[in-house]
Amino acid sequence: MLTLFTNRFPDFQAAQGVPVRITRGHPRYKLAYQLQHQVSALAPAAAYFTEPEPVFTAAYRADLDKLGAPRIADLLNTVATAAGDHRLVLLCFEDLSKPGLWCHRRVFADWWQERTGDVVRELGPRPTHEQIPLM
Repeated sequence: MLTLFTNRFPDFQAAQGVPVRITRGHPRYKLAYQLQHQVSALAPAAAYFTEPEPVFTAAYRADLDKLGAPRIADLLNTVATAAGDHRLVLLCFEDLSKPGLWCHRRVFADWWQERTGDVVRELGPRPTHEQIPLM
């Protein structure tokens, strides 16, 4: 059984689970943890990497559809088995606490939920306009 989360590289904390890189490149700054696992199949392709959000999202989702949820589950389960932990935190660079920013980790999270029914929670800070007010 997999439990998936998303976050950005600098906000990850060891108690969250196993850090898994899903980016084309490795962070060029020092991390406070070891980044031993990656699933390169979940990194966006160079062909659409710099496209506007709607074009990027459509192309990335098409790539995910080609792979399919069962194959992606196999890739993620391989990491979970190697790490000895079912909690995987899929990491990329974008700071989603800044309004208007988006990233492929959340596109993947939405796609995964649609295909499997499993929710992929974001562990990093979210924009203040997305927070639920206390009544």
